[in-house]
Amino acid sequence: MDRPNYITPAGYAALRAEYDQLFADERPALVETIAWAAGNGDRSENGDYIYGRKRLREIDRRLGWLSKRMKAAKVVDPAQQPDRTRVWFGATVTLVDEDDRERVLTLVGDDEADAGAGRVGWNAPLARALRGAAVGDLRRVHLPAGERDYEVAAVSYPLA
Repeated sequence: MDRPNYITPAGYAALRAEYDQLFADERPALVETIAWAAGNGDRSENGDYIYGRKRLREIDRRLGWLSKRMKAAKVVDPAQQPDRTRVWFGATVTLVDEDDRERVLTLVGDDEADAGAGRVGWNAPLARALRGAAVGDLRRVHLPAGERDYEVAAVSYPLA
């Protein structure tokens, strides 16, 4: 990876919880089902066996991905941000666009981004344009739908 995988403590905990759930609960139950299905004889038409093997590959692939992401993760607690006047990782930002519509979003790690919930990944175009901005700054963002101008109306961080 050429850039750090920043993540909030809550985002890391969510990755860890998913890993633990897959590894400790779902995978062992699936292995047991596959072993039972394999003991039933002809595997070529055994749905439990075929589906089980396919699902096991999916789980193992996801476990590998989660493991790599957790190893590369650099956990950053936004509550510990020393400069709370500017937009940095973990900031909750209120933006006003050129049509005077407000938009509130939080800059989080790419693995925990959810645009529908207002959580934008740190490496998204909007987040990159906002880095280092202070209240009152105008930022032009190059989005897939075209360029938009946003004014930073407020910046906040979670309390420690």
